Amino acid sequence: MRKKIRVVQYGVGPIGASIARLMKQKQALEIVGAIDKDPAKVGKDLGEVTGDGGKWGVAISGDAATVLGEGADVVVHSTSSNLPAVSSQLLACLEAGCSVVSTCEELSFPFRKYPELSATLDRKAKDEGVALLGTGVNPGFVMDKLVITLAAAAKKVNSVRVTRVVDASRRRLPLQKKIGAGMTPEEFRAQVAAGVIKHHGLPESIAMVAQGLGFELDEITESIEPFIAANAEKTEFLEVAAGQAAGVHQIGRGISKGHEKIVMELRMYVGAKDPADTIVLDGEPPLTLTIAGGTHGDMATAAVVVNAIPVLLAAPAGLRTSADLPLGYLGETA
Repeated sequence: MRKKIRVVQYGVGPIGASIARLMKQKQALEIVGAIDKDPAKVGKDLGEVTGDGGKWGVAISGDAATVLGEGADVVVHSTSSNLPAVSSQLLACLEAGCSVVSTCEELSFPFRKYPELSATLDRKAKDEGVALLGTGVNPGFVMDKLVITLAAAAKKVNSVRVTRVVDASRRRLPLQKKIGAGMTPEEFRAQVAAGVIKHHGLPESIAMVAQGLGFELDEITESIEPFIAANAEKTEFLEVAAGQAAGVHQIGRGISKGHEKIVMELRMYVGAKDPADTIVLDGEPPLTLTIAGGTHGDMATAAVVVNAIPVLLAAPAGLRTSADLPLGYLGETA
């Protein structure tokens, strides 16, 4: 009988809970611990907190050191988008001898923004003989890994444009708040300036694609504007009046010698029409790939993370990216 992979879930927010529910379905995985700092969750059974309804026999602990010290093969980390804010958590996981797959968007390709921290994490992972990966659906798949994969069918790629349109009305409340749904345009722009409203990951995806396609970029720029609702919209969690911000219109650009080599556009707002993910490669031959309806962010993030677990264990030690790894499908279910 094949030995199960021992996994700890670090962070049991909406995404962490979704990941845990999917891991529970996989015969190849055994959840042996869970960590969260929320006092309302500490001491409770992971199954109850994830909304599964039953008890799994795994208590959520606020003591990360104790849980990590009990021995696991992999830690699935899902606490924050900001890499410096979670670096101590990641280092503790690595020091415990665990490989780590994280949903931290800035970890997906951190070398450009955080070169010293990237080197520290890479060195620690190699010292411990384990691998570290930041991934998810975006960044980690739709706007980077999938772009590089599509380029395998091209003799030459001149430029790249990726457009992701997401109807946020079907997503969780924290995401609807993160994109500013229901704010006035003035409130939205103030929160952008404060760094509160932003989809993290576009610069990281651009840098990953540039490396994968051999583009030398002089700069990466990013703009964030509100998408203004023409009509009132209502979700399970909140209401958006006409004239208010329904979400974000965010564009990242990779510039080389004054030319746009990579453009990534994200339109994520409540009530978005015709959601889809579209990749356009200008090259020989020109290639276009469209995922009608788009890739469901929450479900696909959980899937990408869980499916990466066995691949990560087989990867060379160090800080890895989605572009490095042959991501696949962990098909066994309970």
